[in-house]
Amino acid sequence: MLELIAIIVSLTAILAWFNHQYIHLPTTIGVMAIALALSGGLHGLAWLGFTAIEDQAEALLSRIDFNQLLMDGMLSLLLFAGALHIDLDRLRRYRWSIGFLATLGVVISTLAIGSAAYYLFGALGLSVPWMYCLVFGALISPTDPIAVLGILRKANAPADLELRIVGESLFNDGVAVVVFTLLLGAAMGDEALTFTHAGKLFLQEAGGGILLGLAIGTLAYWLMRSIDEYRIEVLISLAVVLGGYSLALHLHISGPIAMVVAGLLIGNKARQSAMSDTTREHLDAFWELIDEILNTLLFVLIGLEVLLIPFELAHLWACAGLIVVILAVRFTTIGVPVMLLRDQLGFRHGSARILTWGGLRGGISVALALALPDGETRDTLLTVTYLIVLFSILVQGLSIGRVVVWLLGQAPQSAAQR
Repeated sequence: MLELIAIIVSLTAILAWFNHQYIHLPTTIGVMAIALALSGGLHGLAWLGFTAIEDQAEALLSRIDFNQLLMDGMLSLLLFAGALHIDLDRLRRYRWSIGFLATLGVVISTLAIGSAAYYLFGALGLSVPWMYCLVFGALISPTDPIAVLGILRKANAPADLELRIVGESLFNDGVAVVVFTLLLGAAMGDEALTFTHAGKLFLQEAGGGILLGLAIGTLAYWLMRSIDEYRIEVLISLAVVLGGYSLALHLHISGPIAMVVAGLLIGNKARQSAMSDTTREHLDAFWELIDEILNTLLFVLIGLEVLLIPFELAHLWACAGLIVVILAVRFTTIGVPVMLLRDQLGFRHGSARILTWGGLRGGISVALALALPDGETRDTLLTVTYLIVLFSILVQGLSIGRVVVWLLGQAPQSAAQR
């Protein structure tokens, strides 16, 4: 394990340096693009008959459980780091729009995308059962907080739109995981798909996650308030994440939601009345560094995972069609509340298009696809998911800043710059 970590971290450091020195893309996108190029180069060498390097790379990557690494490891740290810097008072102003997109929006998107995928797969000769198409709809519907947080900060999006996108992304992955778990159980024949079961699962996962987040966040607040020693207070915040997420897994409740709630509580209440200026400075520096390092590592892994994913021409056509469907569904889901509640919620002109294009898909979708049972269906859904994530990060992620300028006529400062 130490050897594996050393290789990945060393490679990531080299790619980050190369991007900063020569390519000058945002770090996360740049390292992923270079990793993709390396993967393509290894494929090219294998095609020419030099297979040894690619075989060694594949053997190395096969030792990494991407699903477990992200869902049970990196995700808790990244979500907490993201929530730590969200202004709770400003977030409350957009609670209804964020709440709709993170809950009912995910359900509507799951049904719409899953239905479209079923007919599109069938037209392309890809045999994917109806229930697994709905599972695909669930795993591809949430906007990924990891991708969003890593890219929007450099896109100069308006503060209010950035807050809506980030707020939605921080919460909707927890809802999507519940929907995914429910639909996958039904697809595998393990559980009956009923409203009662769905309600109980959602209450247990989401409600339990909120309560746990409040409990551990409050405990951390009181511990921090009782002392003035930044080293111990930073350690307490780390314990909240690692210990809290582990506890959530044992209790079978939503760890992502618990981390977001705890992060909001510590980042607002504890920051205001339980921390000295020195503690705030060191806490922010620590979590910003954790966020940057883990994001960079994650995007390198996404770029390298292409070596393990089987591609067919039909997968590319399915990806192209589903990208159109996903964007259309997101625009419709967002456009309706924007048009109906523009005045009440303060949506500016162009909000629907910016929110649509800024809804990036990322590592969480790939991790959920990797959790599917082995078989031809898994290969199809995993490959299509991976291609959609690549498009989302490389195309949408690189162009969201230009979209903001085009629609608003200027490049206003983001919340992180104010």
